[in-house]
Amino acid sequence: MSYDTLVVTAHPDDAETQMGGTLAKLADAGGRVLLVDLTDGEPTEFAEHGARARQAAEAARILGVERLPLGGRDRLLVDDLEARIEVASLIREHRPRWIYTIGEACVHPDHVAAASIARAATFLARLGQWERVEDAEQLAGQEQWAVDRLFFPHCKMEPPWSEFAFAVDVTAVYERKRQALAAYGSIFQPEGDRLLALYEAEDRYFGRMLGTGYAEIFRSASPLLLDDPSVILPAVHG
Repeated sequence: MSYDTLVVTAHPDDAETQMGGTLAKLADAGGRVLLVDLTDGEPTEFAEHGARARQAAEAARILGVERLPLGGRDRLLVDDLEARIEVASLIREHRPRWIYTIGEACVHPDHVAAASIARAATFLARLGQWERVEDAEQLAGQEQWAVDRLFFPHCKMEPPWSEFAFAVDVTAVYERKRQALAAYGSIFQPEGDRLLALYEAEDRYFGRMLGTGYAEIFRSASPLLLDDPSVILPAVHG
């Protein structure tokens, strides 16, 4: 089954936190989006084992996307050959145009590993001759696939970015993002959660900077190339 977009993150809730509004807009535009959770996100602070998986499924439903948990161990995710090959194989299987993954992670060790795994897998998926490489049989039977773009949303656990490649206006779908994050009762408190308040404050800050209500920011592995420059929205100061 093909997808337009693969989002590779360490934990259930990472994708929604970093780019939940963008996910909703991609889905509403008819795009097929698959969230790949490298770990199961267990244990959680406010619920029994298994609750986070159910909540992740509900969050994906709210945003209109699909989800694939790979079952790695939260807190102990490692960038190794097995993980790189598994994600590269998924890229070849689903043939996305775009991949999103965390960028410049340094605070959470799982995020560091996830960023490295996704970058490596994106590169490996485009290479041939895997039948000549030991321990890579999984890729030998698949066609090569090169994605159009590799993008990085800002992880809200990391220091703020002073520069970014583009932003997505998510004002119209921001209530959906709130609902998706609220589904995670196993990790966020139902009322007055400090982290949720900080996450929303960032989206509001960049929205205000760009003259809208809420915005999510991204960096790109390569410079952006436009076929139609008229698609760029106006900015507050030109």
